[in-house]
This record gives sequence, structure tokens and C-alpha cells, in this order.
Amino acid sequence: MTEQITLTDSMAQELIDTYGSPLYVYDEAILRRRCRELKSLLPLPNYRPLYSVKANSNPVLLRIIREEGFFVDAMSPGEIFLEEQAGFTPSEIFMVTNNISDEEIRFAADRGILMSADSLSQLARFGMLYPGGEVAVRLNPGIGAGHSQKVVTGGSCKFGIEFEKIPEILRIAENYRLRIVGINQHVGSLFLESESFLTACRLLLSVAVGFPDLRIIDFGGGYGVPYQGEPRLDLAELSRKLTALVTDYLKTCPNPDMMFYTESGRYISAECCELLGTVQSKKDVAGVTYVGTDLGFNVLIRPVLYDSWHEVEVFRRKTAGQASGAPEAAADASKASLAAAGTEEAPGSGCSPEYETVQIAGNICESGDILAKDRRLPVTRHGDIIGVKNAGAYGYSMASNYNSRLRPAEVLLLENGEQKLIRRRDSLEDLMRGVLL
Repeated sequence: MTEQITLTDSMAQELIDTYGSPLYVYDEAILRRRCRELKSLLPLPNYRPLYSVKANSNPVLLRIIREEGFFVDAMSPGEIFLEEQAGFTPSEIFMVTNNISDEEIRFAADRGILMSADSLSQLARFGMLYPGGEVAVRLNPGIGAGHSQKVVTGGSCKFGIEFEKIPEILRIAENYRLRIVGINQHVGSLFLESESFLTACRLLLSVAVGFPDLRIIDFGGGYGVPYQGEPRLDLAELSRKLTALVTDYLKTCPNPDMMFYTESGRYISAECCELLGTVQSKKDVAGVTYVGTDLGFNVLIRPVLYDSWHEVEVFRRKTAGQASGAPEAAADASKASLAAAGTEEAPGSGCSPEYETVQIAGNICESGDILAKDRRLPVTRHGDIIGVKNAGAYGYSMASNYNSRLRPAEVLLLENGEQKLIRRRDSLEDLMRGVLL
């Protein structure tokens, strides 16, 4: 089964020529497949998966995710606004906060959206604003996991309230007549083994009995996808173990209608997207070959921010002098993809392209603007297209106008084979939006 979006040379060229470069390209079928996998993670009637909108907040994609039966979580009024545009109702939105203002608390609460307090002081602020109200709390299980220390959200980090402070949570709730109706946690982002997550789930269930008004238990998420050929997260095993945990808990749970949530962002949106860019230049400096592209970290910041690894492939651009009847060059892209993974030749190919080890650089005025380091790829030429896999999570959502660069367009490949532009490319006029001269 195809796990990532697959493009051919001619498809990549057509997309770039139609919508511009760089370009985010999404595959609807893969997006829906990932939703269905997570929807079946906990086969119980009171289970609902949440999509973490911070991973990718395009409302067109959010509508698809809602069609697949998901609720959403939100970190800000802006995310709530986008979720509303996609059709989510207040009961389908869970606001998981971190250091928010009174105005942001009111933005959610006045809409009837349940909020989770991230600290004792935030819980008290909610109580002052809405005495007698319903609220959730985010607990810190003391366990963290993730691909970078910057995304570990359990243990020693800024998130959540430690378990030993639960008595203080209950005292604040009593002071303001609050009903703690939900508890949630999150250990981190992009884990490919589930034991740390399951241990945190056990701990969360162990303290649930201390909250008499509880009706929602949110286990969090962080389910990873392979970026560099690692084994996939074993969802079947995770499902078996998590289902056993919850089933045992329900035997003594005082609320038979308890709802269970999980949160997933990356797992849903990462693999359905490929980021396309164009080779603009090449040069050698001190024996190092740089392939210069328009894929600066304003477009994809993960490699610079987290030292993240993304698979890269090369799509050959057909020149005007090439015969129009030339066979489809899908093999080139396949060989390039294998090369990115460290394989020098594609088995079964009629010929082997010439390879070189390169640094793929962007167009931002920073020496650290390197998309991929020491990659062995087919020799590229001006106008060739670079494809970056697994770009659908924390790609466009973290994009910026740094260097006054324009953010790319986003296009969706529909299940019926059609293309749909779901976000236009920035214009120069967009750079002046909000400016008062």
C-alpha cells in the first residue's frame, strides 16, 4: 500500500507550471486513509479522535477530516476561527491552552467551547472569569517522548500540571465552584514506539478517579510517521494495548458514558503532501556542491529548527527540445528517491544516472538555510524540480514571509483525479496587508 504521495516527472512539471514554485501538493486519498486508521485506534463507542490543527490548518483539509468523523483541538482563537470555517461546532472543539490571555479564555468559553487549563494560575483565572463553570485540566505525567527535545511535552517542560499538585487543582475548583469535566495529557511529538505513551495513559487513568465530575479523558497523541525509512508505528499493537487499558478502566469507572479522546496531527497530514521546488543554481564552495533552490526555510523550517530529515527526490524537467512522445520518466523520480535514501542505482533501470553528493540550499539570506545535507542525488540541472516528502505536517502552518518571500500555493489532488487549488500563492500586495503608511 502506498504510504506517501507519488508523483511522476510530468505531473510535477505540470503542477509547477500551473500553480507556481514552490508548491504544496496534497493527496486526498492518503489523507482520508490516515484518518480512518486513527478512527479505528480505539474500537469503543465512546471514542473520538481529535485532529491537532496546528499541524496543518487549511480549512479545505479540515472539512475532509471532519467528514471522516474527527473532532479537533485548538491552541488559539485563530485556530478556533478556522475550525468554525470548516464546519466544526463548539461541541466538536477542545481548546488545549498554553499561557493564554483572559481575552482568549473568553473567546472560547463564550462560544461554549470546553477549555483545558495548563496551569494552576490559569485554572484560577478561569474560575474568576467563569465561577461555577466547566473546565478541563492538562496534567503532566512526568513522561516525555518525541523526535526533538523541543517537542517533548511531558516531564521537565513548560506544559501541564504535575500529578502531585492535583489536590491544589481540586482546592481551586472548590473555591470557584468549578466542575473539572476533562483531563488531558501529551507526551510529545513524533514517537514511533508506543511504550512511553502507554505508560502515560496508565498513569492518567490511575488519577482519573480523583475527579468526580469527569466525563472526558484525553490521552493526547504525538503518533509519528517514518521520515528516514524507520519502521512504522505499529498501530495494531497500540490499538490492542490501549483498548485493553481502557476496557479494564471501564470495569470500575463510575461514569459508563466516559468519553475518550486521542490527539493526532502529524500522523494525519504529513504523508499526504509533497513540497515541490525548483533548482535555480549550482556551485562548488571549498569542495562542497550546493544545489540552490527556492525551498528556503520560510517554506519548510523543520530541517533548520529541528535538524529534521526529509526524503528528497528529483523530477526531471522536459525541455522544449525533447521529443513529445518520449516515455514517461517516472523511473527517474524513483531512482532519485532511492538515491535520497542512500541507494545509488534503481534496480531494473535501463541505465544509471550520474550521481553527486550535494547540499540542497534555499534562497534565504542565512547560512543555515539548508534543506538537506550530504544527499546523494542524480546530477541536477537548472529547472529540475525537487520534491520533499512528508511535508504536510508543520510545513505550510509554520511558513513565513521572512526575507519578504511569498508563501506558496496549496493544491489538492482529489480522489476523482481532478486538481483543486485550496490556497492561492501570496501576492506582493499581501505583504502590505495590515500596513498603515
